[in-house]
Amino acid sequence: MRFDILAPVLGLASAVAGHGAVTSYIIGGTTYPGYTGFAPASSPKTIQFQWPDYNPTLTVTDAKVRCNGGSSAELSATVAAGENVTAVWSQWTHAQGPVMVWMFKCAGDLASCKGDGEGWFKIDQMGMWGSALNSENWGTAIVLKNLKWSSAVPKNLAPGNYLIRHELLALHQANTPQFYAECAQLVVTGSGTATPPADFLKAIPGYAAQSDPGVTVDIYSSKATTYTPPGGLVWDGFTF
Repeated sequence: MRFDILAPVLGLASAVAGHGAVTSYIIGGTTYPGYTGFAPASSPKTIQFQWPDYNPTLTVTDAKVRCNGGSSAELSATVAAGENVTAVWSQWTHAQGPVMVWMFKCAGDLASCKGDGEGWFKIDQMGMWGSALNSENWGTAIVLKNLKWSSAVPKNLAPGNYLIRHELLALHQANTPQFYAECAQLVVTGSGTATPPADFLKAIPGYAAQSDPGVTVDIYSSKATTYTPPGGLVWDGFTF
């Protein structure tokens, strides 16, 4: 189906119905509620940075791409290095595009940590498998099916205060990428000492150009048979 042709016809109602955001987290058997779309004032205290709505960010250089416009949270969740963090979406409808999960080590307390500078590193991602861009062989298709995504905090990660960022990059509209990202606050425990090498550290925004082939792509007319998510490789938790 050519979403790039249908989108102008379907209008705003269809656009809103197609969006989504992380609305809760499961960590160590505990569910931490997040914000709900278009109603942040009625949301409980949460580990998640407040976000205003389900609408996507359309350019990778927009400041909103970091945490969907959010910059603070009242709570944090404790997670042991090596343990899973599961993000949960209440709705999601796009099946083409990568899932990327990032972390950021805070220099001090969480209240003053906004994710500024080149400190973001990937702990997980899934792009496309197979050779057909115009398919449902994508990380976001798994979110579409399950409405959740689990990632392990690197088991050797040094303890401390961290942000975690879940990013869905929807590519269903030709050459019109849509970024959906939310952030939450974690306190990582354990005896690890590892920190990611400089090559893995990125600024957000700034981790890719809008012209990056992993960002701006026409999945319908492209002859490409492979896809590389933007922002570099996943750090496996070992320094080298």
